[in-house]
Amino acid sequence: MEITAHHGLFKDTNLHVDDTGGPGRPVVLIHGWPLSGESWSEQIPALQAAGYRVVSYDRRGFGRSDKPLTGYTYDTFADDLASVLDGLDLTDVTLVGFSMGGGEVVRFAAKHGTERLRSTVLAAAVPPYLAKTGDNPDGPLTAELAAEMEKGLRSDRDAFFEQFTTDFFSVDGELKVSEEQRREAVALAQQSDQRAALHAMEAFATTDFREDLAALTAVPTLVIHGDGDGTVPFEGSGARTHAALPGSDLHVVAGGPHGINVSHAEEFNRVLLEFLAR
Repeated sequence: MEITAHHGLFKDTNLHVDDTGGPGRPVVLIHGWPLSGESWSEQIPALQAAGYRVVSYDRRGFGRSDKPLTGYTYDTFADDLASVLDGLDLTDVTLVGFSMGGGEVVRFAAKHGTERLRSTVLAAAVPPYLAKTGDNPDGPLTAELAAEMEKGLRSDRDAFFEQFTTDFFSVDGELKVSEEQRREAVALAQQSDQRAALHAMEAFATTDFREDLAALTAVPTLVIHGDGDGTVPFEGSGARTHAALPGSDLHVVAGGPHGINVSHAEEFNRVLLEFLAR
């Protein structure tokens, strides 16, 4: 189905939504950059089998959603998420945000409140603040590395996605998924609009979620992260988020790369289902 996000400078934006339906408690899955809702293929069947209503959607500019000229900021992404929850009239929701999607979860809670939420999950997520700056010395993303990523995507998109997905699923140079799974990620990345990919990259690299995190103290939160994540390193992201949320649960996937929902799908699903059942 499609849900229209009624905001934006030029026109409404149609977001592609997949909804398993049913009476179960809703779990909304928010994908990472530069993929789509299809990147949750290892989680959706497990969640559905456990009786949950599973909703996933493609971020604006990615996958099967509209690709507008504007709106690639976390305020707009959070408004898009609100449009999905409002459009489906979902309550008692668990939001699961992977990587960039973790930013949507945090900004949504800060901007729209937690009334619709039961709990949240931040998986290999970018908060609290990726950029290494004077007032954020523990940020894992230097200005030089960010500039290098942008240059690579602009100059040779195909080569960039080949290397990015390899790093995404690797630890110390060893690929932790099958080549077929990596190629599937490349195909999803290629569905993204180039403008959207560049602006969304800037958003996740530079958005400061440190104050927003306080909103998550109102609901139970699970932080799950791979200790071998070279894309969003645990020490500069998940560890700091867990410390900022004293009541949060933490699960570290030993030997896990960035894409732990694929490389360690069985462990990821077990931990997620245990958290949901509590």
